[in-house]
Amino acid sequence: MNGGTPFAARLERARLAMSVAGVDALLISLGADLPWLTGYSAMPLERLTMLVVPAAAGGQATLVVPELEAPRVVPIPEVFSLRPWSETEDPVEIVASLVRKETGPSPALAVGDQTWARFVLGLQAALPSATWRPACSVTGPLRAVKDAAEIEALARAAASADKVAAALLGGEIPLAGRTEREVSAEISRHLLEEGHEHVNFAIVASGPNAASPHHEASDRRIGKGEPVVCDFGGSLSGYCSDTTRTVFTGPPPAELAHIYEVVAGAQAAGVEAAQLGRPCSEVDRAARTVIEDAGYGRYFVHRTGHGIGLEEHEDPYMVAGNDEPLAAGHVFSVEPGIYVPGKWGVRIEDIVAATAAGPEPLNKSSRALTVVPS
Repeated sequence: MNGGTPFAARLERARLAMSVAGVDALLISLGADLPWLTGYSAMPLERLTMLVVPAAAGGQATLVVPELEAPRVVPIPEVFSLRPWSETEDPVEIVASLVRKETGPSPALAVGDQTWARFVLGLQAALPSATWRPACSVTGPLRAVKDAAEIEALARAAASADKVAAALLGGEIPLAGRTEREVSAEISRHLLEEGHEHVNFAIVASGPNAASPHHEASDRRIGKGEPVVCDFGGSLSGYCSDTTRTVFTGPPPAELAHIYEVVAGAQAAGVEAAQLGRPCSEVDRAARTVIEDAGYGRYFVHRTGHGIGLEEHEDPYMVAGNDEPLAAGHVFSVEPGIYVPGKWGVRIEDIVAATAAGPEPLNKSSRALTVVPS
């Protein structure tokens, strides 16, 4: 997404949302909101970077950035002006002065969710009459609806991850006899070789470890005849991939094969439920009902899915209680699982885009029960 056009349009959408929400200025530091609005990702430094966006249409958005970081910023004059600060200046006071200039005496401010506490506390002291809320109340719903270019980027990331999944399912990534850590490292290498700039995670959970949804790959050696849950993803052109496939290092026992089919049915039901206008909670309910009806409800211990984009986890969330209706451009995971403590676990995950033609899985690799060479 080079050039100013998408960023200018996003800035106008943000200003409209700010006006509706009664927010006078948006203060964005670390996290995905900044690159979404400017194309620039701030390093997590003790030096403050902050985008100040006044709600007024005529107000000038200003990116306050450490002088030594300024060369990394690609200027977009029609979107923001650049205000580098030197080592002897106070960046908190620079931001506060911009807020005073662009807003009234008691402004309502929305601050980035990942802004360091030291900076938020400094701003609160410098702007004692301001009221505060999280920026996600403004930016979350906007970023949740992806435009065509973003969906294309997510599809490319998914296709890259699918090539790694295909190698796993095809037995090209050996499992039995190797440690989880070794397999995790190989999956990570494959993601980079397939075009990802960064690896965000590569969960490899074998045997009883598969019962831990976020298991950290260990030195346990993968045995024969057991499940291996592989959940991996990274970033390609800034947008994230995330997919899970569970494979078996030998024919699974009947109960485990049944569990796999239950999870596969739940995953398919969750995808099918992702129709425009239906609440996000119904995606969770559709998947969860299949697992509950099979008698494994207590072993499905997490939500069915999360939004994905510039971050691995973002709005919208497929979880009970979230009755936000699905809209065209929502992109999210559908990843039910069954986890029996001390025994085994199974999870299947695809990224899905909500479209007018129905739910479109961006991941295409096989979901069939797969026994790999052992």
